[in-house]
Amino acid sequence: MPQPPSDVTHLLREWSDGDRDALDKLMELVVDEVRDLARRALSHESPNHTLQPTELVDEAYLRLVDRKTWWWKDRGQFFASLADLMRRILVDYARRKRAQKRGGGEPKLSLDEGAFRATGPHPDLVLLDDALEVLEEIDPRKHKIVMLRFFIGLTQEEIAKEMGLSVNTVGRQWQAAKLWLQDEMRQDMG
Repeated sequence: MPQPPSDVTHLLREWSDGDRDALDKLMELVVDEVRDLARRALSHESPNHTLQPTELVDEAYLRLVDRKTWWWKDRGQFFASLADLMRRILVDYARRKRAQKRGGGEPKLSLDEGAFRATGPHPDLVLLDDALEVLEEIDPRKHKIVMLRFFIGLTQEEIAKEMGLSVNTVGRQWQAAKLWLQDEMRQDMG
């Protein structure tokens, strides 16, 4: 069950102010939500993916602990950052696997209405990550919508509330971002 935003926000601010114990308290408070986030991130991977949700949560926690400074204004920003961190962990993992295989025959990635889906056994997270980095530079708002929709699993209504936009604007931005990402990844594959 999600915790009240005020409890999470209070712990985030304590942690941002240097209280290292606040991170442990925070993680205890949101552990179920973080595990769900990890399961959602891994749901886009092949079924035989060797990284498990608990390992992804543990790796994300270790990376959070290693950071010297963090500052989040609220739980939404924290979970968006955590989703991005998990994405980076999965991309690093995919890059290592690709280096081991020397790139052989990754399946193409397509986008459907709800999320990214692979036409083969798993999406090419390296291509997706490269395209997302470019999107972040040219259109940060579309990038944030993709991050919230795909990696956190928010609905268009939730994204609209989080970003202070209309649901229609979010829908148009999501559609445009999907088309742009498809095109960008197609060019990278060619």
